Amino acid sequence: MMIEVLKSKLHCVHVTEANLNYMGSITIDEDLMDGVNLIAGEKVAIVDNNNGERFETYVIKGERGSGCICLNGAAARKVQVGDVVIIMSYALMDFEEAKTFKPKVAFPDADNRIVK
Repeated sequence: MMIEVLKSKLHCVHVTEANLNYMGSITIDEDLMDGVNLIAGEKVAIVDNNNGERFETYVIKGERGSGCICLNGAAARKVQVGDVVIIMSYALMDFEEAKTFKPKVAFPDADNRIVK
């Protein structure tokens, strides 16, 4: 049996930009992506802690070290700059593997930097 489990989570990052005129997706600082094993094109679920919105999109690499969290296209209407969001991705895996799998979770600071 395969089940879907949390693979990656950026907990409480701040939206730095919302670009309605881009075709879609979320642009994420490449350092943040690396910190939780996200890749370009990966599907992510986003939860806005400020307004309760929940939606899905895909990841685009942002400038490394920029702290960028930019919602693009239609998703830009679901957030405001400064909102706190949680970004999650999931993976399908065998039930037994899932019992011991440990997701990559990061709690970035107010500047969207992963503090080690």
